[in-house]
Amino acid sequence: MEQRIRQSGHLKAPGNWINDPNGFIYYGGRYHLFYQYFPYAPMWGTMHWGHAVSDDLVNWEHVGISLFPTKYGDQNGCFSGSAVENDGKMVLFYTGVHYHEADPENIHISPKDKFESCQMMISSEDGMKFDNFNGKRVVIEPVADRKVGDRTHTRDPKVWKGKNGWYMVLGSQSEEGRGKLLFYRSEDLENWSYVNDVSKGPGWGWMWECPDYFETENGQVLVFSPMRFLKDGKWEENQAICMTVDFEEEQCEMKMPETYQYLDYGLDLYAPQSTVDEEGRRVLVAWLRMPEAVKEGDTAPWNGMFCLPRVVEARDGHVYFRVHPNVKKKYSRPIEDVKNAGPEGCRISLCLEDGGCVNAGGYRIFRRGNRICTDRSSVFCKGDGYRMMFETPDVREGSRLEIFVDEHMVEVYVNDGEYVISNAVYGMGRELQINGGSDVRLFGMNL
Repeated sequence: MEQRIRQSGHLKAPGNWINDPNGFIYYGGRYHLFYQYFPYAPMWGTMHWGHAVSDDLVNWEHVGISLFPTKYGDQNGCFSGSAVENDGKMVLFYTGVHYHEADPENIHISPKDKFESCQMMISSEDGMKFDNFNGKRVVIEPVADRKVGDRTHTRDPKVWKGKNGWYMVLGSQSEEGRGKLLFYRSEDLENWSYVNDVSKGPGWGWMWECPDYFETENGQVLVFSPMRFLKDGKWEENQAICMTVDFEEEQCEMKMPETYQYLDYGLDLYAPQSTVDEEGRRVLVAWLRMPEAVKEGDTAPWNGMFCLPRVVEARDGHVYFRVHPNVKKKYSRPIEDVKNAGPEGCRISLCLEDGGCVNAGGYRIFRRGNRICTDRSSVFCKGDGYRMMFETPDVREGSRLEIFVDEHMVEVYVNDGEYVISNAVYGMGRELQINGGSDVRLFGMNL
């Protein structure tokens, strides 16, 4: 039996490798967060679904592997997908990948993308036990019509219940080599029909991964991750973006604006996924990409973690990501010094004046005019291929910051989520220096 691992604060890999969050759902009185998982090394490989559960989105328990390859369709990986509840059951949808050719020196890689992708489903009576040998079925075969999508690069089903049935959005690629989204409809979650698609002109990436569409009180929101969105040769060119859209359900017609926001202006987060929490709020998590694995003590090296859960709201065409109130409540123990915060990290709350700077263990946060900027050059991998400096657009509402500091991740929330900068870090110290800040308060985690 696999050992269960408990964590508080940021959910980290239980060892080896994780990437995209999958199947994020509040089900049976608990939060379930599945994730892309390679259990054999701290590197990308044949994908499984790891599984973590939580009562509050802050304290997590890894409970083992839920999905693993068993069928022709998913022989080379159970890739990203989502979860819904239907008739009391948890139903997972995911992309199964089958390689037509594998690298003889590394069977986890298919040279020149010689593989095909299908969409699969599996259900569970309790959200904990999944029959990988007898419970899977293919619900959408590899796309055969190139005018619709790509046989190889169609993936990451996000499923939701609409007014007129069940809907699925998939990321894909057009005949012209541009990213696009495919919309499907079903009455029973098993039989799916293609309805429509949406794409953009040049400059929006060659494939759109991990799409997530949802409605908020003040607008419809689309989040997705276009590949090679940035073309500067830096790590990483694939980025997660978001925008408010107009979506008409009956014909699955989506109107996308010409403008966008980055999901996070630290440019390290990717493949976000959202769900609805127990209070009805739309809450989102995303994968923090890390270029190097972490080795701590006698534990297995690990690579990959998730940002703190964020409540998503749309206001006047702008998408806000504010830290979930459960997280803020957990980080509410007043402390005098960040050195007393404990291994789970701390929260720093303050107003920052123009020219002011916060130096948290070598990670610098400073204000330049109406923009909040960060510099991780002292606490990150060395090399010309990495981005070190980051900044928000001009802020609208002031300069109130909520900073969550973890040993390997810093999240800076500006004006209650108007913008966020999150960065992976390595080798941070425990010192804190603040210049040009007011109303400074420090908090550790309530354990």
